[in-house]
Amino acid sequence: MRNYYLFIVTFFLFIHTCFSQKLNRPDSLEIARLNRLGYEARLTDPELTIDYGTKAFDLASKFDYKDGIAESHRVIGIGNYYLGKNDIAISQYLKSLTLFKETKNLHGQAKVYNNIGNLYREVDYEKGLQFFREALILARHLNIPDLIAGCYLNTGIIYYRKKQYNIALKNFEQSYILFQKLNNPIGITQSLQNRGVIYFKLNQISKAEELLLEANKKAKENELNNTIASTNLTLTSVYIQQNKFEKAEETRDEGLAYARLVKDNKLEQDYNYTSYELENKRKRYQQALYYLREVYKIDSMSFRSQVSEKIGLLQEQYTYREKERENQLIIERQKTSKILYWATTIVLILSIVVIILLVMSVRKKSKTNKQLQALNDEISLQKENLDRINHNLEEIIADRTKDLQIKNKKLSAYSSHLSHQIRSPIATMKGLMLLEQENLIEEEEFVKEIGKCVNEIDDKILNINETLHNPDDQGF
Repeated sequence: MRNYYLFIVTFFLFIHTCFSQKLNRPDSLEIARLNRLGYEARLTDPELTIDYGTKAFDLASKFDYKDGIAESHRVIGIGNYYLGKNDIAISQYLKSLTLFKETKNLHGQAKVYNNIGNLYREVDYEKGLQFFREALILARHLNIPDLIAGCYLNTGIIYYRKKQYNIALKNFEQSYILFQKLNNPIGITQSLQNRGVIYFKLNQISKAEELLLEANKKAKENELNNTIASTNLTLTSVYIQQNKFEKAEETRDEGLAYARLVKDNKLEQDYNYTSYELENKRKRYQQALYYLREVYKIDSMSFRSQVSEKIGLLQEQYTYREKERENQLIIERQKTSKILYWATTIVLILSIVVIILLVMSVRKKSKTNKQLQALNDEISLQKENLDRINHNLEEIIADRTKDLQIKNKKLSAYSSHLSHQIRSPIATMKGLMLLEQENLIEEEEFVKEIGKCVNEIDDKILNINETLHNPDDQGF
């Protein structure tokens, strides 16, 4: 039994060790590395982000590493988001969220909520804010400073879209402070850029130019192509307002090249409108008209695209919720099945116990019957012996009656003899004891006299025993 328990403990320790090694083996580290590289490439080359995410997904699927699969879905979604493929992005985000919920990974869930908020940032401000709030609650609960800063940054962008510039600026300043503490160059750059945009909208042109130039410099240092493109867009508008047309054209061309490099169609469309503003202010009306036509044509397509995108996002979310409900129903069914399974198992165990008890009872009854039969046989044998004894019973009784009569006679004589013969040495002993108590006799003489009395009593008892047990001796 002791060896059995030792085997069980060793087995569970082995399973625990294997499980721990599975989570810390080189494969999981490689999956994390691929996902991290993909995420870091999002502002430089979104297609590379998708490529890294796909490699991570393939490797994680091979080992059924659910957290790795969930993160790779998220990274692939981010790549598609920066390519403007929001329908694919939302699908990937929701798959990621489902798996993170399954593994109870709150950190992963918080990041996905933030990503989904970015999708709704352009098409549904309230929904975007709702997801950013959920991400911020989890980020604060888990103490994830970079995600907290990111939530402030993204919340500020929504308030900028809603033209609530003061609230937006507070959020950007809060994110900038946090990103500085974390020494996060990407976060710092994006915070600077967005603060520059707000100051431009507030018509504080010098402050806006200062912040945007600093953001542009940091973006180039860290090769953040998407950020360079979006920063140059606002810088172009700053230079147009300052009538620095050559500088505006140079900044626009550079930014447009970066927008095409990262394949950001929306930024390219925004550059068309900025180009219209530039040409119109330079009084190149024919060229301005060309850009204006492009703007209206693209705006119309963009409006339809945004409506379609919003519908697509809502449909994807509806599908996701339906799947969530289905999964919940499946979980409930599994719980019910589990209860039924355990109930059936308990009933089966009880049935087996009852059967075992019945078998034991039958065996015990059979054993008892055999014991009773043996007792009956023994009683029969004893009865036969009693019958044989009864034949000689009268003779035995007569012999014993005669013997008892002799013994009674001897006992009567013994009683008389005892009262006269035995009492004498005992009386002597009592007298000696009184003398000894009064210190009227020496100890040696006392012992000597007591010894005589004891020997006398012993002789008389031996004589009595011999007389009692000797059938030929008729008296004392």
